[in-house]
Amino acid sequence: MPEPFHTAFADAVAGRDAELHPWLADADAGPLAVYRNTVAKGRIDALAALFPTIERLVGQDWFRDAALIFSRAHPPVGPVLDEYGAEFPAWLATFGPARDLPYLAPVARLDLAWGEAHRAADAPVLDARAVAGVPTDRMFAAHAVLHPSVRLFDFDWTAPSVWLANRPELQTDAEPVWDRQPEALAIYRPSWTVEARRLTPAEWRLLDGCRRGSSLGQAALLAMGREPGLDLARLFSGLVQAGLFTRLELDAR
Repeated sequence: MPEPFHTAFADAVAGRDAELHPWLADADAGPLAVYRNTVAKGRIDALAALFPTIERLVGQDWFRDAALIFSRAHPPVGPVLDEYGAEFPAWLATFGPARDLPYLAPVARLDLAWGEAHRAADAPVLDARAVAGVPTDRMFAAHAVLHPSVRLFDFDWTAPSVWLANRPELQTDAEPVWDRQPEALAIYRPSWTVEARRLTPAEWRLLDGCRRGSSLGQAALLAMGREPGLDLARLFSGLVQAGLFTRLELDAR
């Protein structure tokens, strides 16, 4: 638990100078202003590092002004700024100056997911050789466990296209168009680098079923309901090779 002075000092840095009066009744506000500027800059810099796609879309000045407003209302709850900004996407959706930029909030969710995938626990990637040779009945009863870094998204609009075209590490040559068209995306880190993979509707259904704890057979039914005549073996093999799973849990026999 923070000591009373530390709590009062944090309140004073946030603008509530009176909280420090029991210790520094005649404190000069000048030094506190220096601390306030340092704290504000640290939070803004952290948000810029965590949401680089948003900064690229709106420009540095717009972003830093918005980040300052956000940071005043949402101070960090812990010392690790890598985990800061969880509320930022939802806040952008209600931020007046972003009213005409409806893609900002969903794109911010993808930036947030990139950071989560980057920090996710290390885990082995399912080897395709571990899948080969498993009888079909056992395969359908098995549970394919997603890699802990996997973050899945299914949008009604083209947020993934906008994000992929503007994320510094993942920029494509495609011209992003904000349109009412469904798109699904997986963000994950199978080894040392965060990756992004566009998903077909059938891939999304299968992965979402696995995420919810369905067996492969149940997840396959969901996928085939979206795409009749689906080559399920090819689809699953592609997802395994991409590194989206960490293990296959077979029923005991």
